[in-house]
Amino acid sequence: MKKNNIFDVEQLNFSSNKELTDLLLEKDTIRIERIVSYGQTTSWYDQTENEIVFLLQGMAELEYDNGATEKLQQGDWVNIPAHTKHRVSYTSENPKCIWLAIFY
Repeated sequence: MKKNNIFDVEQLNFSSNKELTDLLLEKDTIRIERIVSYGQTTSWYDQTENEIVFLLQGMAELEYDNGATEKLQQGDWVNIPAHTKHRVSYTSENPKCIWLAIFY
């Protein structure tokens, strides 16, 4: 076993403009990822899994296909049911956004 720190992102390669995703755990019907974004937005998601996402650092905004938006700040979390069309429409660059996403 090796101890890790979810906030230790300095060793990551930020040379591209893509958000970075680390698979932390995958077992049976659960997947846990750390996502680091810094100004990126996403296209629309229509996932087959439920997702609970925690914004551990930074500020972000989620947009839903019904036009609703949610502004998130450090400590906020959202449970997104499967097949809820959504996208990330904003992420802060400084500080970088650190997300913990649990798919189930």
